[in-house]
Amino acid sequence: MSVWLPESGETLIARAPLAFATGEATQVKGMRWFRDTERNDIQNELGGWPEGPVYTARSAGDTAARNTVKGAAMAVGMAVMGLLSSQPGSVGPGRSDKGSSTSHDRADEVEDFPVMWAAPGTMARTLPWQLDPARSPLDQYRTHAVITDRRLVIVGFPYIKGDEKRIDDELLWETPRSAITRVELRDFKIGNDAKIVFTDGSWCRVSSINRERLTRYLIEPPEFIPLASLTQAQRSTAEGFAATQAPDAQPPLVKQNPCGCFRIEVVAPSTVHASFGHSGLNTVMDANGTELRLTEYHREDFLT
Repeated sequence: MSVWLPESGETLIARAPLAFATGEATQVKGMRWFRDTERNDIQNELGGWPEGPVYTARSAGDTAARNTVKGAAMAVGMAVMGLLSSQPGSVGPGRSDKGSSTSHDRADEVEDFPVMWAAPGTMARTLPWQLDPARSPLDQYRTHAVITDRRLVIVGFPYIKGDEKRIDDELLWETPRSAITRVELRDFKIGNDAKIVFTDGSWCRVSSINRERLTRYLIEPPEFIPLASLTQAQRSTAEGFAATQAPDAQPPLVKQNPCGCFRIEVVAPSTVHASFGHSGLNTVMDANGTELRLTEYHREDFLT
């Protein structure tokens, strides 16, 4: 096992799976494109990239036919679920607040689905081809984003089904955090996507099953409270929590939530999971340094 680690003095904050996103609207479902600012396909201009599939968006007629079939299937499904839910002791379908059935960006989500938008010589064109599931199938190879207080790093490793602890990282790409202008969440359909915009105007659309952990630490400033600035009780709770984690657990990262409580997170490289990255080891304490039970959390204390 060879997990990528930052340099001395650099703080490891988070790790999450990362890949170029995939279209979900009927016209572009299962597809993705690499575009310049004139919406031309540029995948053949990306140096060192192996050949990939050429997609064509479905026509309006094809889309209408697919939607008719899909609508009929959904109607049958809803009828079955309605019957099941009417039975004593039955449980209805799961509900998630993640994702949205409405697109607020039809040009890039319904009519087209660019996952790279980049003029010649811009940052997005330097991204590694291994992020593309069509060129690097997820059942054979995985790519993760690693967030530190200094940079965004992309690593990759061969994936063996059933061996989630086998990590043999290869450094594929990196950029300083200062090269990222903003990160925008994209909730259309599943709600796993995000748009990362670079300072040169280029951008990429990526997807992560652990999106919130990935994007939170690119959106939030990596400004954690120094342990020396905590009260003795707070510091004891933070260090005590870290001590109960894996032997290679890093020093605790402490931030104050809007409600006034403190979030304590610990990263332990040995607990990295091939499919989920590092889910984070966390707890919450109040201003007195008392660790809270889950039932005592405020809304702002929950990690989404």
